[in-house]
Amino acid sequence: MDNLRGATIMALAMLGFAVEDAVIKLLAGALPLGQIIGLLGVGGMLVFAVLCRRQGQPLWDPSFVAPPILLRNFAELIGTLGFVTAIALIPLSTASAILQAAPLLVTLGAALFLNEAVGWRRWAAILIGFAGVVLIIRPGTDGFDWLSLFAVQGVIGLAVRDLATRRVKPTVSSLQLSFMAFVMLIPASAILLFFGGIMPVAPTIGQSMLLMAAVFIGAFSYYGITYAMRIGEIGFVTPFRYSRMIFALIIGVLFFGESPDMLTLIGAAIIILSGLYTLWREQVAKRQTAA
Repeated sequence: MDNLRGATIMALAMLGFAVEDAVIKLLAGALPLGQIIGLLGVGGMLVFAVLCRRQGQPLWDPSFVAPPILLRNFAELIGTLGFVTAIALIPLSTASAILQAAPLLVTLGAALFLNEAVGWRRWAAILIGFAGVVLIIRPGTDGFDWLSLFAVQGVIGLAVRDLATRRVKPTVSSLQLSFMAFVMLIPASAILLFFGGIMPVAPTIGQSMLLMAAVFIGAFSYYGITYAMRIGEIGFVTPFRYSRMIFALIIGVLFFGESPDMLTLIGAAIIILSGLYTLWREQVAKRQTAA
């Protein structure tokens, strides 16, 4: 029952992220991207500040300047800048497909920097998954769009964030990490506004309501991932992360008139299958070690 509940919450969280991405893409044509990120950051920061205080958890502690947390926050900034920019400038389905490579990059980083054992099968799956990314981006061909590299930046940043999270001490709660993650959207906002040379504009009532909805949906989704991983088995719950691609594809086609070509779909399928295989092999390795 816990596994089913965890899987349901994970799928709902992925739907929430896909909806939040769609709101960002929708508003990007009317409001400066940096302003959108800043407003989402302030809103999410306030939500998690309230949740932290209700749990009696401080919003600041000297332990928050530990290297893993500083690295996590910096990676959050870099990843957010990349992925949100990609959402605004390239098809939602394409950006989401590239994002699915993040778990593969986490496995690669864990092997290279955290000394985690990775067998030849998972190495092969990682390489095949990255080949799927190349199929989507198509460097050196007429189909190459350099703007898709923002999505790659997002993947790298989010993967480093997840790797750094593994080194964060358990005394720092998920709520506190979530609070800091939304705080990092504020400097990301300032960077985009500064380099874009665009002044913020007053949002309409409708745009303000969309932003408020995105804040709460994003906060629920961010916390939902953590909660789902804690109540269910990792091997059962984690594959439901890939449902984000399905939701993004449906939203992109229905609401933005996107029509992903065959190479993009094949690349996305390769990335997802490689990720699922890598996860399965990781669970097998853990069971063998335990035995």
